[in-house]
Amino acid sequence: MIVLAKIPVRMTVDEFLEWDSEDGRRYELVDGEPRAMAPASAIHGFLQNELGRLIGNHLRDKATGCDVVANPGVVPRLLSEHNVRIPDLAVTCSPLAVGQAPLPDPILLIEILSPTNQAKTWTNVWAYTSIPSVREILVLRADRIAAELLRRSPQGEWPDRPIAISEGELILESIGFRVALADLYARTGLLG
Repeated sequence: MIVLAKIPVRMTVDEFLEWDSEDGRRYELVDGEPRAMAPASAIHGFLQNELGRLIGNHLRDKATGCDVVANPGVVPRLLSEHNVRIPDLAVTCSPLAVGQAPLPDPILLIEILSPTNQAKTWTNVWAYTSIPSVREILVLRADRIAAELLRRSPQGEWPDRPIAISEGELILESIGFRVALADLYARTGLLG
């Protein structure tokens, strides 16, 4: 028998951060309602780990003072009292603190898009555009070699649609990072 934790009608961020679902699943808070997150596929997890490792090494080598964080909570500006979204990776240049949640001032957010979660992922992506510190949002595909990148203009505006990338280099200007897309996907089995 599954015991369901009592959930307030519309949960606040503070209530969510203190809430224990008691079911062992991961959740994000979407407009006041906890939304369960399905376990990631092997390729999703590989891409998250590989890109996180590459970005982390890059940030350390360049001594940027920035850090990459896996599965952080971030709070969009829209309905900020009722939203904690969970991207796959984020980069922040603000100091990290023990017990800190959610992540402060992310400049880069990364989502890995699986075929089964496209609508939810893109809903999160558009919510991320309301975070003032975010300069780029990357969406990697887990079913083929492809990425989509949203980059905020120097005037602070977001493009109407993302830049599609299916070959060549993936360039993240917000952190001065570049990697060949084929190299990132090399061990996924999607190349051939």
